[in-house]
Amino acid sequence: MPPKKKIRVKDSKKTKAEARAKSAEKIIAVPEGKYVEAVGRRKTSVARVRIYPGTPFAFAVNHKPHEEYFPTFELRSIVEAPVSKTNYPKKFSVSVRVNGGGIHSQAEAVRHGISRVLEKIDPVLRKTLKPLGFLKRDPRAKERRKFGLKKARKAPQWAKR
Repeated sequence: MPPKKKIRVKDSKKTKAEARAKSAEKIIAVPEGKYVEAVGRRKTSVARVRIYPGTPFAFAVNHKPHEEYFPTFELRSIVEAPVSKTNYPKKFSVSVRVNGGGIHSQAEAVRHGISRVLEKIDPVLRKTLKPLGFLKRDPRAKERRKFGLKKARKAPQWAKR
């Protein structure tokens, strides 16, 4: 007698919207003193972001206040964008360790990390963060230099004779 084949039956009654709604109900309850962590990346910068819910608002990057680490208004607005755009209550402190790359790509890596942590804490925020592009890791990086060329694509001047 041949072995019986197992057949998978898809449940067509369950739609994608219902599955998303079910996953959105899972809001992480973090005990006091614990943190939620995520990694944000951009070019060669890597930011490890930890958010401590239920603590007074503080924002430290590499053990410095974020105003000191990111000196310009533009960089600070990049870093603070996920919190300001979602109108999430500032009842948490943020600790970030970032290295690699330049200051601008570090700011974007921190933004990516904060967005990912906020989404872990409250999955409903995904609807606001995703269209803004904060959850996508920006894949653009400098192209490598090829041999025989001066830069990635710049060739030495060509002479006919």
